Amino acid sequence: MSPSDEPAAPHGEGGLVRLRLDVSYDGTDFSGWARQPGRRTVQAELEQALRRQPPGESVPKSVVVAGRTDAGVHATGQVVHVDVVPFAPGAPGRIPVDELGIPDLTRMRGRWNKLLPADARVLNARVAPEGFDARFSAIRRHYRYRVSDAPWGVDPLRRNDTLAWGRPLSTERMNAAAAELLGLQDFAAYCKQREGGTTIRELQRLEWTRIDEHLLEVRVSADAFCHSMVRSLVGVLLLVGDGRRGTGWPGEVLASGTRDSAVAPAHGLTLTAVDYPPDELLAARAEQTRNVRSSTEF
Repeated sequence: MSPSDEPAAPHGEGGLVRLRLDVSYDGTDFSGWARQPGRRTVQAELEQALRRQPPGESVPKSVVVAGRTDAGVHATGQVVHVDVVPFAPGAPGRIPVDELGIPDLTRMRGRWNKLLPADARVLNARVAPEGFDARFSAIRRHYRYRVSDAPWGVDPLRRNDTLAWGRPLSTERMNAAAAELLGLQDFAAYCKQREGGTTIRELQRLEWTRIDEHLLEVRVSADAFCHSMVRSLVGVLLLVGDGRRGTGWPGEVLASGTRDSAVAPAHGLTLTAVDYPPDELLAARAEQTRNVRSSTEF
């Protein structure tokens, strides 16, 4: 377990205080979430803002994110936790400090957003409940992928978050094919394999809707996703939607276990939300997930 994955010490026992941050970003000009040398990433920008305006004495660890997004992928509901060394009681400063030694987080949010670039924002910040882990406590992640099947392409105002598809699409065909992929399955055919990792996931929702004359979106939810899984599912279903493949083909791909090359581009994808259990179950969920990851590199 890496240091940033370890639980924070309980509040009030001289340990770190864990904060939850809700974050949104336009992924167009980022090389993904994760910090990379010489690359502009969301994590690097956020951590720089936290270093310049720490919500305590210091921020000694890297932030932990609910779901790492690839280059070009957006988020409206990303969740992050950060562990901070709290201020001593009565510490001087321009922002009031609470009984945990944490400054007013509404005001801190304003400071961070002044430091962050315009394509990344902290939407909310609060002290996390005991046992909360942005990554390991999560029980479900939600994504949206948008596609335009207009003959003229994409509305210019939507070009950064919507894929242009040059053929008419049938939501009925795509939903019929998607139904065969739901449930607990081995999604090896839809994932970039990682050595020692499992590709078994519970796909809970995969539903296409036409929200305007030429605009479609698919909502995708699962307990977790392996690398490129959502974009692979979308890419295969689009070929069904325009009639080039039959409705049974995605299920055949799943059964084959062989990765297909039909992967949709990153820019149509947005992480919209992350679900967590009730506060009293957060620690147990995190421990359960850590045990699974430790034994299978899940």
